[in-house]
Amino acid sequence: MTRLPDMPDRKEARKQASKQAWGVAARPNGPPKPTDFVFKDEPIGDVGEGEVLLETLYLGIAPVMRMYMMNGPECPMPMAGEPPLAMGDTIHGRGVARVLESRHPDYAVGDVVQGQLGWQTHKISKMTARERFLRVTEHDLSYALAVRILSMTGLTAYSAYKYRCDPKAGETLVVSGAAGGVGHLIVQLAKADGLRVVGIAGGPDKCAIVSDLGADAVIDYKAEDVAARISETCPDGIDIYFDNVGGEILMACLDNLAMSGRVLLCGSISEYGRAEPFGLTNYTRLRRAEADMRGYFVYNHLHRFDETVSALAGMIRAGTLKPLVDELVGFDKMPEALIGVYDGTNVGTRCVKVKLDD
Repeated sequence: MTRLPDMPDRKEARKQASKQAWGVAARPNGPPKPTDFVFKDEPIGDVGEGEVLLETLYLGIAPVMRMYMMNGPECPMPMAGEPPLAMGDTIHGRGVARVLESRHPDYAVGDVVQGQLGWQTHKISKMTARERFLRVTEHDLSYALAVRILSMTGLTAYSAYKYRCDPKAGETLVVSGAAGGVGHLIVQLAKADGLRVVGIAGGPDKCAIVSDLGADAVIDYKAEDVAARISETCPDGIDIYFDNVGGEILMACLDNLAMSGRVLLCGSISEYGRAEPFGLTNYTRLRRAEADMRGYFVYNHLHRFDETVSALAGMIRAGTLKPLVDELVGFDKMPEALIGVYDGTNVGTRCVKVKLDD
């Protein structure tokens, strides 16, 4: 990575400076693999009026990034709200960056922001609404937390749980992907509210982590019969199922809903790599339990961002919330980081530290 010198001919120096980026080399067929990514070295360019030059500090990793890579101009069902990526285009992704140069009236050199940076070490931006840049305010906490926990992952967990699940003390909540970015927060938020929590995770190590976070019971979907274990651990049924994976686990939970149960559809990572869409065949179980199945989309809750960050940061400082951050070091690790999410190697929220000397 080339740092820009602090000198009178800074603009000329920048013209000679370069940024690194990762682009789409192929549409993933199944889980992403190394040959789906291409490394690029490009000029940074000039900062125009009303623009800033951002230097990436951290980039977040999320399962949906595979979907971004699949979302090409030729895609018959393009993703809503996300520009399609042609071959070679820089992959979309949120992260944390510092303003290195500014010709924008609202941003000064040194400001730290988080938003849609893409998989690149530098970005020139007009700070548009589409890029959804937000100021990082909790400077006493690691900027690694601002990538996901005090960002969209935290907003997802907090607002989906608080405002879409209607949780009540004493209820039983089941959460899949319980060792993942959203899931590990749900375990702790629900326990703080007095709910009984059953976590579903893959492998003994992840199950041990979920148990340490306070879950009352943990189901290892890799080694146990999930449907049987749900019946065993939830003898009175599931009041809230917080779904991060979709597929067969969603079906098993639908078969075990308590009366007036709620199912929150947050993610469906088990379905992202399927050649054919998963067909849910037992949705009529909702009728028997007079239960509700509710959707969730994080960008509908941006107005809750400040509230969420303040609440989660306060819990972290108080020691009542343990954030799990799975940090890889080096911009070269970006493909490996996303591949690992689909291999199940991550614990908690995964991010990559891009600026190594910060």
